[in-house]
Amino acid sequence: MRNIWTVFKREFGYYFVSPVAYLVMFMFLVTLGLIFSYQLGAAAQFGGAPDVAGWVLGPFVTLALFLTELLTMRLISEEHRTGTMELIMTAPVREWELVAGKWLAALGYYGVILLVTLIYALIANSVTQPGIDIATLAVSYLGIVLFVGALLAIGLFTSTLFSNQIAAAFAALAIYLGLWLISLPFQDRADTVGDVFNYLNISSHYDNFSTGVIALSDVTYFVTLILFFLFAASQMIESRRWR
Repeated sequence: MRNIWTVFKREFGYYFVSPVAYLVMFMFLVTLGLIFSYQLGAAAQFGGAPDVAGWVLGPFVTLALFLTELLTMRLISEEHRTGTMELIMTAPVREWELVAGKWLAALGYYGVILLVTLIYALIANSVTQPGIDIATLAVSYLGIVLFVGALLAIGLFTSTLFSNQIAAAFAALAIYLGLWLISLPFQDRADTVGDVFNYLNISSHYDNFSTGVIALSDVTYFVTLILFFLFAASQMIESRRWR
């Protein structure tokens, strides 16, 4: 645990001196703020309760799909490019500890962004009587954390494949879009093949969370994705150790 904490502190601190990380946060908060302001004004004009899960967290999912790779592309590829990976491999740090520490740091940075988005919930709650549905909002945030955790694990894995950050980013984006669109050709099929591809669709597993429903199959899906790609990342790093 000490090694994971050391890696976490190093990587988490890096996000607050990285121009790219600040750009990602700026794009999230400005875009979500504009959407929320517009929707809140429309609700006040035409009636209706503010829907934070739909107005803020829904767009958050889409933004995460196209911005997460900017946060993960350097996690391992930068170590290879600068030659520091060789130094890390000689340190008493196991591959899975390195992977876990970097993944947790990226998730922690996303956690900061999510904490800031709570201001929208506070605003919506203050203008709604008797208040917004806190339980549904909490479940939606849980879904976001699992969704983002899966994206980060995938991005971390692709970062182990390349020393070029741009290549790692595009590889991650390709997997994201593949999982997002994988069920499109099979959405009208009611057989086993259709069920399998529909289950693999990453967006469908967040939909239940956004309505306040926690389904075991959705939690299992995200946890499996996270563990699989973190394991794959650690195996890739280990394979490089013995080259």
